[in-house]
Amino acid sequence: MAESDFKNKEKLLFRSGYIAIIGRPNVGKSTLLNRILGEKVAIVSPKPQTTRNRITGIRTTDSSQIIFLDTPGIHQGHSLMNRRLLDTALQTLDEVDGVLWLFDARDKIEQEEERIAEMLGGVETPVLIVLNKIDLVSKGKLLPLIERCAQLLPGKEIVPVSALQGEGVDLVLRIVEGWLLEGPRYFTEGEYTDQSERFLASEIVREKVFLLTREEIPYGVAVTIDEFTEKTEKNVLVIIATIHTDRDSHKGILIGRRGSMLKEFGKQARQDLEALFGCRIFLELFVRVDPGWTQNPRLLTEMGVG
Repeated sequence: MAESDFKNKEKLLFRSGYIAIIGRPNVGKSTLLNRILGEKVAIVSPKPQTTRNRITGIRTTDSSQIIFLDTPGIHQGHSLMNRRLLDTALQTLDEVDGVLWLFDARDKIEQEEERIAEMLGGVETPVLIVLNKIDLVSKGKLLPLIERCAQLLPGKEIVPVSALQGEGVDLVLRIVEGWLLEGPRYFTEGEYTDQSERFLASEIVREKVFLLTREEIPYGVAVTIDEFTEKTEKNVLVIIATIHTDRDSHKGILIGRRGSMLKEFGKQARQDLEALFGCRIFLELFVRVDPGWTQNPRLLTEMGVG
């Protein structure tokens, strides 16, 4: 076979694989995934532990398909919910073709990172260290972090990025594509997530709860979809959802004075949902108290955690 024929054949090979995005809570994993896909599949909030499920994002080009797994933040916690989130994140390492390990470039290296480095040092999977949020730090402060990361995982490539602004993301993708072996298209072109529309709707509502309540409401909040009906004759999607809280004292905060907070959740969520689904949305929200749901295995499963 002529060299030119070999190169042409190599170009025609389609490559695919699974890549995990891991790191401590709130380092920007969901922001990076959304940036890579150009679509919103993972909710973003200033609160850590926002992601509770292993979110799948799919990026397909003419030559490759990368399936990204945005895992819950790796965090040592004592509650049943935290243990489930940690298990979900760690199980991913055995199932992927590569790992993106994200850092917040503003943070110091803590014991959490040392534990992650110890885990990653024992796997044969390729690992890329990604220093995120470089738009928020000076280059002088970035250099010591790069040196420390190189000590944690010697020989691993390090790429500084700003997932929010897109800087460095193309380089990350080129490196990841270099890891991929020849493989099939697992998903059809045009698919960007394997999550259901109901799941995406519940996550968008939960995001608004996190963003609008800030520190008033901790993590004992979940959202379930009670109705998801498309009224084709009216070009409207009817979504009825329940916001669950584990404390009666939080119900009033979630509803707000004369329902003002609940209305604002609905207003902002509806705007995002209409952009996502490309149709008019009728959204109705309710609040329900489920005491202790974060410690109840049955309720955790019903709420879709882990």
